[in-house]
Amino acid sequence: MTNTLIEQEKRGALGIIRMNRPPVNALGYELRSQIAGAHRAFEGDPDIAVTVLTASGRVFSGGADITEFNTGRKHPYLTELITMLEEGKKPVVAIVNGIAFGGGFELALGCDYIYALPAAKFSFPEIKLGNIPGAGGTQKLPRLAGGPKALELILTGRTITADEAVALGVAETVFENEADALTRLEKAVAEGLPRRRVRDLVMSGSPDELDAVAEGHLRRSRGAPAEKTALEAVRKAYDTPIDEALAWERDTFQILNATPEARAMRHLFFAEREARKIADLPKDTPQRTVASVGVIGAGTMGRSIAMCFADAGLPVTLVEEAEDRLDAGLAAIRKTYEASRDKGRISDADVTVRMALITGTIALESLASVDLAIEAVFESMPVKRAVFAALDRICKKGAILATNTSTLDVDHIAAATERPQDVIGLHFFSPAHIMKLLEVVRAAKTAPDVVATAMEIGRKLGKHSVLVGVCDGFAGNRMFINFNREAQILIEEGALPWQVDAVMTRWGLAMGPLAVMDLAGLDIGYHIRQARGAQTPYPFTTADRLFEVGRLGQKTGKGWYLYEEGARRGTPDPEVEALIKAVSREKGITRRAVSDDEILRRCMWQLVNTGYQIVEEGIAQRVSDLDVIFVNGYGFPRTRGGPMCFARETGLAQVARDVIRYHAEIGPHWKPSALLLDEAGISRREPARSP
Repeated sequence: MTNTLIEQEKRGALGIIRMNRPPVNALGYELRSQIAGAHRAFEGDPDIAVTVLTASGRVFSGGADITEFNTGRKHPYLTELITMLEEGKKPVVAIVNGIAFGGGFELALGCDYIYALPAAKFSFPEIKLGNIPGAGGTQKLPRLAGGPKALELILTGRTITADEAVALGVAETVFENEADALTRLEKAVAEGLPRRRVRDLVMSGSPDELDAVAEGHLRRSRGAPAEKTALEAVRKAYDTPIDEALAWERDTFQILNATPEARAMRHLFFAEREARKIADLPKDTPQRTVASVGVIGAGTMGRSIAMCFADAGLPVTLVEEAEDRLDAGLAAIRKTYEASRDKGRISDADVTVRMALITGTIALESLASVDLAIEAVFESMPVKRAVFAALDRICKKGAILATNTSTLDVDHIAAATERPQDVIGLHFFSPAHIMKLLEVVRAAKTAPDVVATAMEIGRKLGKHSVLVGVCDGFAGNRMFINFNREAQILIEEGALPWQVDAVMTRWGLAMGPLAVMDLAGLDIGYHIRQARGAQTPYPFTTADRLFEVGRLGQKTGKGWYLYEEGARRGTPDPEVEALIKAVSREKGITRRAVSDDEILRRCMWQLVNTGYQIVEEGIAQRVSDLDVIFVNGYGFPRTRGGPMCFARETGLAQVARDVIRYHAEIGPHWKPSALLLDEAGISRREPARSP
């Protein structure tokens, strides 16, 4: 028997349909069917003058059931349901009680009028799934809000409040509660509420006014199809008959839905939600209270971490060794907040409130009462162990002690305390107040409630928390180091830095691996490699030579590239090419032409093979977690879904065959992951090595 997903109620001349499909009233087949049936019943009831569409709980509708994108849909489609509402004899009024996203927003736009309650929120997030609204959104929102504003909302997926919806002409007014809205509607019915189909409204203005809105989005999309299609769709609202435009929108939605970009972004949508789950911890694992935070170190990372917590409304004590460094850190925080204010991202009041939440001190003892202490000092094991030994003496019982290390052994850090069960890694990515990734590093003795609390902390900070284990570089940096190493090997074999970077940026990265090294500073990588010991048999020889001759990247105007004064983009430098060729000669390497295809495959498959090894070893919980890490922490394009998704799109059998061949031809760092071979359906028996 079909579950009842709606509630029907008659209130005088009002026929009320209340959606009740927790948690988000996703517009799957059964809910669509039941809404359609209730609407037909009210259309045929002579006592009903107006149909009201609303919902129970805090959500109007979160939109389409996106699992149907992969499994297929059944009639009535959402577009057919909306057409039914529009073609009925009686007005339909949506009382939007909460979130109306995607198809939920389009369902509301299919009604004659929208009444909003204070918690109402509206958004078209389809662009984040590589698509455009497909049930009338690109044609109806412009008719209410104007073309430029509608396009901006579609291209950003930004959420608007009830008050903003009224200001834009999307909603009629905001009512304090449903009862007030129904009372007002009853009065409107008594006065003769007319039909007003949004689809029949006439557009004003010229489609040329859309170009300025679209320009930046098209540039940043780097050729992804959804953004340029959104522009084309809203243009049609100006000069194309509505039925023709809606048919085009519907067909285009289906076409985009089948693109690799949309598949990748749907994969990431589910991967980000799956990453929140901890396979070996019960859902009801208790959490510790975190109401106050201490951060040790007011350098770039420390002050940025402090801002994360202040942004979330938590008081932070920021500790530094010397007054001058503390003052510099606090001044840098204020400058960052004021820059955000000047760009209109936060208000003057926000600056004041957030700065008031951050207290600076040079006394580590000030952290005696905090619930969470996060160390963000120099990346040195002796330094970090000394900090943790001190925190062990100072912090209260039950406080969580976290390290922000990006590569060091968290077990060894925890051993500096008498409470290793309270120690965990919280690896923020720089700049921490902007980057959306938090690697939660579980050490051997970390208590379950500490793990659960750390994952929840990331969520409260607006980040994607991904649980990983202890190894050199954890998950992200271990993979990224191997990615960079392959780029170095390719350069010594015959490629040049600008060729490698060009290949990777054409694939979709914002910057190539060598340009990233210049941005970060070649001294950073050099000192990390020195601390880790000899990197044999594949040392970063060329990168080390650049450091040794004083080429540190953008900060010195010379690195892998040459930088004109003040330039952020480098140009190829013949001196670097000569240095690379000298390194090849010293190593006895006969340089050769390296194809773009080989560069892409070797860089990407080194990431992928390492990723499978990490999952195989239990360092990461699942393969999809690694995509979450690389999209949210390393700037990989969402339209590719991450390196592991890209490998699946290419075909794991092909990836595995390439890895086996590289292992035979290049060396042991290409040893195939057993898990990769298993998932690719390829025998683990390895071919003979080439001499």
